[in-house]
Amino acid sequence: MAFRIAIGNNKGGTGKTTTTVQLAAGLAENGKRVLVVDMDPQANASRRLGFRFSEADPVPTVSEAIKADAAGVATDAITAIGWDAPYSERISLIPARFDLENRISEAAVLGAVSRLRKALDGVDDDYDYTLIDCPPSLGHLTQLALAATDAAVCTLEPEYDAVEAAVRFRDFIDAQAAELKNPGLTVIGYIVNRVRSTLGAHDFQLDGLPDLFGDRIWCRLEERTAIKDAADSAAPLSALKSTTAKNQSSNYKELAARIIEETQA
Repeated sequence: MAFRIAIGNNKGGTGKTTTTVQLAAGLAENGKRVLVVDMDPQANASRRLGFRFSEADPVPTVSEAIKADAAGVATDAITAIGWDAPYSERISLIPARFDLENRISEAAVLGAVSRLRKALDGVDDDYDYTLIDCPPSLGHLTQLALAATDAAVCTLEPEYDAVEAAVRFRDFIDAQAAELKNPGLTVIGYIVNRVRSTLGAHDFQLDGLPDLFGDRIWCRLEERTAIKDAADSAAPLSALKSTTAKNQSSNYKELAARIIEETQA
């Protein structure tokens, strides 16, 4: 059975999708089978993994799986990714589209927060990890993800607003995990993205992070154009030719190794 990790923050632009996609690559490079579940209506994780929805030949997405409210139905939405990499066959995707927004209207329906968990029941048994990319919100779509997961990981920038949003994400989980029928849920790690060592403001925020998050800060990743290049070209960092891209790819592979160590202890 897969270990499920929801990746989130209450603010956009903190690297949630980048982390989800490149961490999937890192885990696959470490020999793990990974299922990515895109829970953001922007569907950026789906696009960056090479998924293209066709109106002429539509396929089920995570929205249909949630709406069905049936055990195991998400298996119908699993698709291969579009990467051309040696490890691509180890990564599968449950994609999203903009119509995932429609599920928000179901928030007040009794038991609706458990629908993703129900949809995934038994579906990821043959995977090692399921990574759930959350929207920048604490609303219904993120709650669906948190109710279905084994652990949460928070991404943040060393900026005031992003740090505050990370605290909100952590505190929301601490306060609401029981209401989500997931009482043991906690944030197991923090990934600091887009670090610019030339900014004094970043240094100030970085110095204060241990006081907020203790030893749960897993890594600090420098801001590099290779990250944007990989996102724009819908490719893993390892597929890009620059030295910077290769170095960043190694960082995510090391992060994947850290997660494997943390979750298999």
